[in-house]
Amino acid sequence: MNRYFTEVIDAHIAIANWLGKGIGEQQALLARFQEGFSMIALNGSTLGLTELSAFFNAHRAAKPGLEIVIEEMRLIAEWPTGAVVNYREKQTLPGQQATLRYSTAVFIQTAAGPGWRHLHETAIEPGLKKAAGQE
Repeated sequence: MNRYFTEVIDAHIAIANWLGKGIGEQQALLARFQEGFSMIALNGSTLGLTELSAFFNAHRAAKPGLEIVIEEMRLIAEWPTGAVVNYREKQTLPGQQATLRYSTAVFIQTAAGPGWRHLHETAIEPGLKKAAGQE
């Protein structure tokens, strides 16, 4: 499997463990995200590495039973020192309707492997169908 796809899956397992079960090391989780990391969240707000760290710190085990499934990964572009990956993310909490989002991530290659440089999330409204020709 492509190293960037593997990183997307592994990162979301770590995030689900952290937010859902309080399992893992915060430093190891944050090490995935590079200096200068930026994110555009579902609500349109922007987060840097400091804000992401504060979010993880405040939300450890805050979503009991959280499950995250990654689907439809696509490699948009790849070059020797990075890549852009698009994927669909499904988050499920017990007793609640699943939430869906498309995410586009920009990675840079580091000595430790792929590092997250930018992430842009876009909510998918329930019942939204794919455009013609995308099925």
